[in-house]
Amino acid sequence: MEKNVEIDNKAIGQRIREERGKLGLTREEFAEIIGLSDYYVGQLERGERQMSLPVLVRVANCLHVSLDYLIFGKTAYHAYYVHDARNTYDTFDSKKDIELNELLNKCSPKELDLVKKLIKTILPYVGKN
Repeated sequence: MEKNVEIDNKAIGQRIREERGKLGLTREEFAEIIGLSDYYVGQLERGERQMSLPVLVRVANCLHVSLDYLIFGKTAYHAYYVHDARNTYDTFDSKKDIELNELLNKCSPKELDLVKKLIKTILPYVGKN
C-alpha cells in the first residue's frame, strides 16, 4: 500500500504562476479565462487556498499541462502536452501554413504581440466541442 502523499499547495501555486507566465498571461487574464476572480487565483498561486478538482482541471487545461505536473511537479506517464512541443511548427509545409506565415510577416511588432496574446487566450477553448 502506498503512503499518503501530502499536497503542497505552495508548490502547486508556484507551478501555476510559472506556467501562466510562460503563456504571457496576467493573473487577471488567466482568471477571466478560467472563470475565477483574480483575487482567488492570487490565493491559489500563493498556496493559501486548495482548489476543487473541477477548478484544478480547468487550470491544467488552460495552462496545457497535466494534473500530475500541477500536483506533483512531474508527469507520471510522460504524456505529450503542448508545452513539450516547442518549435513543432517551425517549418511551413502546407499552403495554409504558408498563408499564415505571409500574414504574420506583414504584421508590425505590436500587431504580432496582439496576435500572440489572442492565440494564447483562445487555446484553452480550442477542441472543446
